[in-house]
Amino acid sequence: MAALAATVTLAALLPASGSAERVARTASQAAIILLFFLYGLRLSTKETLAGMRRVRLHTLILLSTFVLFPALGLAVLWLAPDTLTAQLGAGILFLCVVPSTVQSSVALTSTARGDIAAAICAGTYSSVIGLAVTPLLAAWLIGSQTSISADGALRIGAQLLAPFLAGQLLRPRLQAFVSRNKRLLGPVDRGSILLVVYVAFSEGMNQGVWSSVTPGTLLGLLAVLALLLVVALTCTHAAARFAGLDRPSRIAVVFCGSQKSLANGLPMASVLFAGQAAVAVLPLMLYHQMQLTVCAVLAARWSGSAAPAEQQCAQASGSTSSVTAGG
Repeated sequence: MAALAATVTLAALLPASGSAERVARTASQAAIILLFFLYGLRLSTKETLAGMRRVRLHTLILLSTFVLFPALGLAVLWLAPDTLTAQLGAGILFLCVVPSTVQSSVALTSTARGDIAAAICAGTYSSVIGLAVTPLLAAWLIGSQTSISADGALRIGAQLLAPFLAGQLLRPRLQAFVSRNKRLLGPVDRGSILLVVYVAFSEGMNQGVWSSVTPGTLLGLLAVLALLLVVALTCTHAAARFAGLDRPSRIAVVFCGSQKSLANGLPMASVLFAGQAAVAVLPLMLYHQMQLTVCAVLAARWSGSAAPAEQQCAQASGSTSSVTAGG
């Protein structure tokens, strides 16, 4: 997040323009292709297929990500149409159709002592399904503000889907290389995302789109994002309880169903919104920071509440063993 803030500041002070902007845009497109190729390389097809047995859990997460969130986004814009500008409204809707995360969902689920394997599979399914569903939902909900057309669909296929499939096909040959160079490839991921952010915000500066984002508008946006997060956390928790899932599974549903992926969302936005991505990605960037802050506190609290129960289970197990040994 510090690097993202620094990148936005750099774009505000020294935006790429002229020939530099064209070079940066080309580099950004190449970075997106590389990013989704690496996603394909890292995804274990065998483990992903094995995780499909948790039907209720994964259904709840996917419904939250691609049904509940879009419905909430539409409801917010319908109930408060004058709170946000048209571009920020489009950004809210885009945020609502972005897939869930993998890394942060798994980390939060692990901290809260939830079902880590379920979180890994859920984040993976969401990312893969999002490659097709996110552009379609964006075209349906946002309409003319996205560049979804025959040409746009080809760009999405060329920059997102094709590299991902190529990574999956080459995974058997390159899996060992990826495993040996995890520390090297991590900065490549982050660097690619930062480059996408720099290009998007540079274009925004060159077009003067930031004049529409006043302090009052920004406060309204933060209030809307906080409302989305609270409702998502509440609904996923209630749905998981209603479905009769155990505590570790409920934790995975809450975190995976309420998170939105910055790593997937930013490259998608640069393709879908073309030169108008700067304001469109602002809700996603702010929501991402908000979800990490709030869910980290929630995970820590759940971790503490789980400890006494686990200690009681261990004591009960020890007592049972003693009785068995005595008998």
